[in-house]
Parts: sequence; structure tokens; C-alpha cells
Amino acid sequence: MTPSFQAEMDANQKGWDLRTHAHLHTPFYDLAGFKAGKCMLNTPELAGVGDVQGKSLLHLQCHFGLDTLSWARRGAQVTGLDFSLAAIEAARSIAQEVGLHEALFVHSNVYDAINHAALDARFPTGADIVFTSYGTIGWLPDLTRWAKVIAHFLKPGGMFFMADFHPVFWMFDDRREKLAYSYFNTEIIHETVQGTYADRDAAIQIDEYSWNHPIGEILQALLDAGLQIQQFTEHPYSPVPCFAEFEQGEDGFWYHPTWNKRIPVMYTIRAIKPPAC
Repeated sequence: MTPSFQAEMDANQKGWDLRTHAHLHTPFYDLAGFKAGKCMLNTPELAGVGDVQGKSLLHLQCHFGLDTLSWARRGAQVTGLDFSLAAIEAARSIAQEVGLHEALFVHSNVYDAINHAALDARFPTGADIVFTSYGTIGWLPDLTRWAKVIAHFLKPGGMFFMADFHPVFWMFDDRREKLAYSYFNTEIIHETVQGTYADRDAAIQIDEYSWNHPIGEILQALLDAGLQIQQFTEHPYSPVPCFAEFEQGEDGFWYHPTWNKRIPVMYTIRAIKPPAC
């Protein structure tokens, strides 16, 4: 862990423990629907990742694993990793309850994943897919180390895919009314929030620290780690209703009511680790 950010990362970990306990009971995550067979994955990642039947998949920052287990239901051998012990314990319990016994959930910070015994045993030659999605890298101060983890765990020819919210979108305040933060990663964003995006009335208060990584920083980190970018796409919508003022369009996606699709809300990246010569 980067020593200068240890306190911030510890605070974020506590925050995600609190969020997990709240999220397990929210309609947003619809745990009952998942247990009944609902797929929790969204169109961007389903289209971007494609067929996972028989492939090994490492999901970084997996929260309590509903997306991870949705990949398992589609035929992948899945491993989820998260720094929240509450989330990992919940994921393990859900996996057993729904009969996905081969799914593995590992309690670890992303930065500590390399040389983790359970992950080394799981991926002796690397994973076919490394995956991460929605609200992930903003919690990480150092993308160079993040990208090195991805490259480390991908087998030659393996694919990395991510879907996340756009750094332009994160420049706005919580009401999306004015610019509040830099596009460039020049500050630690410290906020005290009540409730969560999945339950705004949840009786929790969280001190959180985040970093807004511009697109150039994200792509360069992956390139510097030796990955080849195959696809980068920006979208004016959110695939999930986690922002209070957004309205659902006829296509099922969620849009800001006045931006008129002029501002990017999310993006996707697909990259590969070049095959060995």
C-alpha cells in the first residue's frame, strides 16, 4: 500500500463495510431477484466481454459478488476480490446458497493481490479475463500499480474489460448542477456522505476519499503495463439507476434530464495482453 494514502484507504474500507450491510437489503441490488435467477450484469459489459463459457475470470473490486456470480452462471470459473471483509463474507455465503460452489472470493486490497497465495494457486498461468466495473478505480490513488496487477494476472492473449463512470461526470457536484472537482488527478476528494447510492435513507455516515483519474491516465497506465487497447467507448448514460436525478429512457438506460446526451457518463475499455512470442 502506498504509505501516504494508508489512512484514506483504511477509511474507505470501513465505508465499504458499512455500505455492504446496507446494500444487501436494497431493491437496487435485488438480492432476492438474483437468488431467483436474475442476471445482474448490464448491456455494456455483456456485449464487451462476450462468451465466458469455460473461461477463468478474475473480478477486481467485486463488492459482494452478484456480478461475479452472474458471470459464473454464464459458465465462467470466477474469482472475486475485494478489500471489504463484510462484502467477501457476504459473497461467499450467497455463492453457497445459490449452489455456485466453485466460485472463490478473496479478501484483499487490489494492490496486495500479487503474491497472494490463494490467487497464485487459482491462476498458475494467468486468467482468461480480468474484469472490473462501475465505481471502482476512483477509490484507488495509484493506477500504475493497478494496471500492473491486471497485467500480472492475465495470461498471454487474455482480455481485460472495464466499465466505469466517466471522469468528466465526476467533475460535477452531487446534484450535477455545477463543476466542483478537477478533471485531472490533482486532489484527494474528501467527502462525508449520508446513506448510499443504493439507499439514500440508510442510517450510515461515511467519510470517503477518492481520486478522479482522467482518461489519459487510465489508458496510459494500461499501455505502460504492456496491454494493447482494443476498444474504448464513451456513453452518455448510466446502465443503472444510482443517480437520483437521472430518468430512464426508452432504451432502458438512465440519462440526466437536461444534459441532452451532451456529456459522457460512462465508458468501457477492452484490452488484451499480447500473446507470448
